[in-house]
Amino acid sequence: MRAVILLNGEPFRGDIPTENSYVICCDGAYSWAKGRVKIDENLGDFDSLDETPDPAPLHTFPSEKNETDGELAVKRALELKCDGVVFYGGGGKREDHFLGNLHLLLMAKRGGMQCAAMETNGAKIVLCGGGSLAFPCKRGQTVSLLPFGGDAHIMEMRGLKYSSDDLRLCYGSTRGVSNLTTDEKFSFCVKEGNVLVIINEEVL
Repeated sequence: MRAVILLNGEPFRGDIPTENSYVICCDGAYSWAKGRVKIDENLGDFDSLDETPDPAPLHTFPSEKNETDGELAVKRALELKCDGVVFYGGGGKREDHFLGNLHLLLMAKRGGMQCAAMETNGAKIVLCGGGSLAFPCKRGQTVSLLPFGGDAHIMEMRGLKYSSDDLRLCYGSTRGVSNLTTDEKFSFCVKEGNVLVIINEEVL
């Protein structure tokens, strides 16, 4: 079972698949998600919501706490032994929240989830650790490969305009930004570190 976590950022406009998923709605995300998606659990301090969500929360957390509602949701998903997570509503509004939400991907991976991704209205973002990976795409999409949490080493890049069989991405460098897909699939192998794969929806 995977987790779907709904965040109180920019309301997600697309479809949200929930089959074989446990859906956790964080606090104010309920205002854009209710009636659109099946919610299994509402979670948070509910300081940004003017109504009682349905289903009723199992527990209401204090508004002054060390964790964000998103972090509490990841902990809940790990408690439920979910093997992957997709976040929706994590982009837009506040840049500090968006950057914090990206770190939820790393938290999920470190907790043992095999897949951690985020869908925003403009892009799909996936955090990749070791191994070979392939992604479906459209020709001409902009793709960025960014090291996350430290340096990264990738090899055997295919399906991208700027490719390399041995590429080291230094944390603190912008190398890896704005590549272009040349096929309907691109792939690479992560030898070391973690890589954020950002696939923009627009086609050039």
